[in-house]
Amino acid sequence: MSEATHSVRKLTVSLPTRLADFLDREAIRLNVSRSKLVADALREIQVAEEERLAVEGYRFYAHEASEFAQASISAAAEVLDHAD
Repeated sequence: MSEATHSVRKLTVSLPTRLADFLDREAIRLNVSRSKLVADALREIQVAEEERLAVEGYRFYAHEASEFAQASISAAAEVLDHAD
């Protein structure tokens, strides 16, 4: 689904003057609206957070899988010994 088809909610946000001035300059420099610039910046933060959580989850389950493999290695060896 494209960004244009997503619903939009208007917000009022207070920023320090220097940050608001920077936002205005960047929006002009990039030829985009302030809203798009803020949304893009927040989207980057969101993607980074989702990636961080995914890495954390993979590490957790990799550790858990490693512990399971270590715990079951003797049982697997026993089954393989009886298969001969």
